[in-house]
Amino acid sequence: MSRRARRNHTPAFKAKVALAAVKGDRTIAQLAEQFDVHPNQITAWKAQLEGGASGVFGPGSAAPATPAIDVKSLHAKIGELTLENDFLEGALTKAGLLSAKR
Repeated sequence: MSRRARRNHTPAFKAKVALAAVKGDRTIAQLAEQFDVHPNQITAWKAQLEGGASGVFGPGSAAPATPAIDVKSLHAKIGELTLENDFLEGALTKAGLLSAKR
């Protein structure tokens, strides 16, 4: 018996399968056959949907806040890396390990 390659399902597909399981008009075995996934996977997706459904109606459900980006620290890091690259380029050129042409 050969093993099937690991599949990655999209969140939309998972939601579709989980909603079909929540409806309850078909058994888990029938859904597994229809969607070609393991019954345990359907049960797990259904539990995830039921566990996270309260977050849809809770406060702050619009969108997760993105972390503030500190532009000053990013510019400082860019400057630091540029300085390191210039130093290493000069040292390698003097040692004859880097051609000046590039």
